[in-house]
Amino acid sequence: MKPARDPRRRRWPGLLLAAALLASGPVAALQLQLDPEGLDGHEQDATQGLLDDAVSMLPPAMAAAIEEPIRIRWDATLAPEVYGRATQRTLLLNRRLLPRLVDGTSAMAASPHPERSELEQLRATLLHEVTHFYDRTGGRGGRLSGDPRLLDLAGWQVGAFPWSRRSGNHFTDRSPDPYELESAREFVAVNMEYFLLDPAYACRRPALHRHFREHFGWAPPADACPAGLPFLDPDPDSDGALTLLDPARVYQVHYLLAEGNEQLMSRWGHGMLRLVVCAPGRERGPDCLLDLQHHRVLSFRAFVDDVQLSSWRGLTGSYPSRLFVLPLDQVVDEYTKVQLRALQSIPLELSQEEIGGVVERAARLHWSYDGEYYFLSNNCAVETFKLLHDGAPRLGRARLRSITPTGLMGKLRKQAVADASVLEDRDEALRLGYRFDSMRERQQAMYAVARERLGLPEAQVEQWLDLPALRRAAWVGKGDMQATAALLLLEQAAQRRRMLEARDELKRRYSDAGDASATEGFGEVADHLRRMLADSGFLSRPAALLEGRPGYGLPQGDELAWMEEEGARRQARLEAMGVSLAEQVRPLLDPRMRDDLENIDANVDALAARMRALHAAQGGLRLP
Repeated sequence: MKPARDPRRRRWPGLLLAAALLASGPVAALQLQLDPEGLDGHEQDATQGLLDDAVSMLPPAMAAAIEEPIRIRWDATLAPEVYGRATQRTLLLNRRLLPRLVDGTSAMAASPHPERSELEQLRATLLHEVTHFYDRTGGRGGRLSGDPRLLDLAGWQVGAFPWSRRSGNHFTDRSPDPYELESAREFVAVNMEYFLLDPAYACRRPALHRHFREHFGWAPPADACPAGLPFLDPDPDSDGALTLLDPARVYQVHYLLAEGNEQLMSRWGHGMLRLVVCAPGRERGPDCLLDLQHHRVLSFRAFVDDVQLSSWRGLTGSYPSRLFVLPLDQVVDEYTKVQLRALQSIPLELSQEEIGGVVERAARLHWSYDGEYYFLSNNCAVETFKLLHDGAPRLGRARLRSITPTGLMGKLRKQAVADASVLEDRDEALRLGYRFDSMRERQQAMYAVARERLGLPEAQVEQWLDLPALRRAAWVGKGDMQATAALLLLEQAAQRRRMLEARDELKRRYSDAGDASATEGFGEVADHLRRMLADSGFLSRPAALLEGRPGYGLPQGDELAWMEEEGARRQARLEAMGVSLAEQVRPLLDPRMRDDLENIDANVDALAARMRALHAAQGGLRLP
């Protein structure tokens, strides 16, 4: 930050900004006219020095656009926490700060920005309020706070329906000043403070920094930014809890569609974006499609791994909507093995610049966005559309808006943004990862074998897996080798599904710290579980790891080091607690869920024992 000048140094009264306005051609000079009423000579000089320092930092185009003089007056009626305020023609400063400005005292007892000295905060206030005057003039083609592109970047995003924008700004995490969320006007003024005063703004909010730079044709000196954008990495096989993703390593962005099933909230599928990230050292190109372990999925969802969502709560916005950045293999397993849904991965026709914009926008969402999930108006399709709309302005002009994932896929294809021809050759699509088949077909084939030999009542494998485990137990000891092997694999699939449902039930019940009845009789175990849920919260809201620490926007420098250490600590603690709680938490489950899990365990053990017995009876080696 620029060192403060001595405010007691005498300035020429009414000094203008001609020396600071270096734009080509003659420009008008911004005039800040100090009201001298009630001020002695020292106070006038100190104030003029402050004004000169502040306005010399303004973009020349802004100074030239404000043609009407702005009157500056010290006001004794402003609240103690208010440094300044812009009225129609006057900029008011809080008079309680004047004595310390005159004597050069920079300490401030109750600063809303403790990282700033009092003089710096006064300078920021002047920049903030002058920005309001500029915004009213509609300089350079219109008001900044009414610029649709700035509204996209700021967080007043387009909605699910044409010409609609969200009334609130849900980019609440990692904000430099919550006041920016009050309105688009305040957002512009707050962010101009940081654009002009903080050299790290270009790295912390890169898209907004570019927008201001392009708007004014000018920018102050800025820090050099690292090549990678920070993302929390939940992959247990990664080197650390944090990864720096360089957009230059992203070969393609795919629309990743989980095909629908019979569940009400899943019949239209689930829409995500897949980042085809090249392995380190590999040149960007088609071979990056084979680097599956490096690919990441951008998925908007209400909860991690939720199996069933409440329709009512989804309609009323009771679920948080957040962007999860997940390893591709985890997403493939979740849908193809647990939910028995196939995945289509369709490349989007994006330039490298547009790919960078989407990745950069994803980073902003990852660290700042805490929205509300609505099944009809702010679901995964709408959120994914908004990410594309905001990250690649060309797509914002296309007719892509849809409230269903399959509808968004159709719009992407119709607008020639998505190339679905990659699915035409099924074998090639499977080989190159454009399609991931559901395990449902394999499970149905296994079930058909068991059904033929045992006369099982249900026609479909889903119906069999949905039966209570105690009813399935009636056939455990009746099958031959093939039927028993099929039932064992299906019972293990049922076990995975039920464990996921049990985890979801515990999360719903024990994440509510006010539900005292939930812990009755199980206080210590329930307390451990609550701590585990709290620790795992950073996976959906990475900004939680940095709460209470200074900084905003994308983490930089020391924040990244802290994130790496704290994330690793929490992951280790989660693993340790998970092992210790694996058996202890079962008593906390709903009795029916608990009994079904125990019956599934018994079925798996009995089927495995029968397999060993049948194998031995056929003269084979004894199985372990």
